[in-house]
Amino acid sequence: MFKNPFFKNKGPVSLKLIFDTCNLSSNINDNKIKLYDVKNLDLSTNKDITFFHSVKYKDQAKLTKAKFCITTNNLYKFLPNSCEPILVDNVLLSLAKVAKLFYPTSAIDNFKLNLKKIKKSFIKKNNLHIGDNVLVGKNVLIGKKSSIGHNTIIEDNVIIGSNCSIGSNVILRNTILKNNVHILDGCIVGKKGFGFFPYKNENFRYPHIGCVVINENSEIGSGCTIDRGSLSDTIIGKNTFFDNQIHIAHNVKIGDNCIIAGQVGIAGSSIIGNNVMIGGQAGISGHLKIGNNVRIGGGSGVIKNIPDNTKVMGYPATEIKKFLKEMKIKND
Repeated sequence: MFKNPFFKNKGPVSLKLIFDTCNLSSNINDNKIKLYDVKNLDLSTNKDITFFHSVKYKDQAKLTKAKFCITTNNLYKFLPNSCEPILVDNVLLSLAKVAKLFYPTSAIDNFKLNLKKIKKSFIKKNNLHIGDNVLVGKNVLIGKKSSIGHNTIIEDNVIIGSNCSIGSNVILRNTILKNNVHILDGCIVGKKGFGFFPYKNENFRYPHIGCVVINENSEIGSGCTIDRGSLSDTIIGKNTFFDNQIHIAHNVKIGDNCIIAGQVGIAGSSIIGNNVMIGGQAGISGHLKIGNNVRIGGGSGVIKNIPDNTKVMGYPATEIKKFLKEMKIKND
């Protein structure tokens, strides 16, 4: 069973408890059936429960290895015979309740009380350069020849590779940095995302049990925020550079060799390909796929998928030649 390095899994959980939590009845002998984790469709095993809430993910649903799936009457037909549907009216609400059975503390981001200064012997042994008032949690790993700026907090189980530099006033939690990663001043990485949905008279939060992975030779500019994943991880590819004041939401996947200018925002679960360039103040909606070698002009609003090798601009973003032609007509 996969062990989450940042959140303790309270499983296995009986199927009966899952049905009770979702206010459902069942004819299955569900007291004896145990499930070990809750995962996305594509990451589940035959010991897990998953969820399927949008036809966008029907291809993943057809291939899922999950034993049970929380879904609806309109979608369960896409599941394989090996996956038993659990039919509900509101998939995301039921998912939030079930996820909290496995990870009861993952919707809360309380600060840690067990933080300590790095031992001088460890600093010397690993040739680290550490500023004033740096605090770290339990089981933090820091590679050789890395540096950490003043007033920075590194929370439990965070992994920092070799030759990394972390600026001042940075908070890292639920984060894995590979070698040669540079995080500039004032960044917050690995906090929970904007994970809730309106339900009746309250906003119902759902757990974020993923982490943030930033791969080799990447740089994150000052004042950026990168949210950890909900059920999967937020991932930044190799040699990808961020300007200042960029926001990356939960579950976003960004490829290698990307360049993203200031004040860009990417909404949850969107996938950005390799060699993508995004101009300043552009916004990308959630659950989209941006292909390889795409160019997105500054100030654009992307609300649909973009195929490989495409240049777009405007709101809504459209192919750049079409955009420029329309602008010329308007200005004539």
